[in-house]
Amino acid sequence: MRADLYTAPVLFLLGAAMAYGGWIMDRLEIRQIHPASIPGLVPMLLGVALMVASVVLFVQARARLAAARAAGGGNRPVAGSNRDLLVAGGLCTVYALALVGTVPFPIATALFVSTFVILFELRPERGARHVALVVAIGLTLGVAVAAAVSLLFRYAFLVRLP
Repeated sequence: MRADLYTAPVLFLLGAAMAYGGWIMDRLEIRQIHPASIPGLVPMLLGVALMVASVVLFVQARARLAAARAAGGGNRPVAGSNRDLLVAGGLCTVYALALVGTVPFPIATALFVSTFVILFELRPERGARHVALVVAIGLTLGVAVAAAVSLLFRYAFLVRLP
């Protein structure tokens, strides 16, 4: 909870820097390209989205901290949060350094998303039906996200992915 309170302003500043950087990026009018095709449009949108998400994170963290204090919980850390951080960081590292560029992008993305969903949603103690449902949802989301991202970059942004 406390970590979210400290992380949110950092993410807000990062989002603001991204939005500003996208705004001041050179335009392509010099090459007779339509002014609406701003190269910095995606960084600007991602920066604004990160700013909004950081505000939501901050508000929710404050509310959770206030509720924990009211319940007498104080500042106890959330169980498993360090493990989850390491797992998420490891998955992102494997995706960025080992998968992207060595296997086709849609396959790498489908593997990453599916693994992420399955690892963070799976609760084996809930039974075989739960396990099957989580695996099915994870695989479906992995394939859907990989297809959507690949199509978006190829046809909307005209970017050829590795």
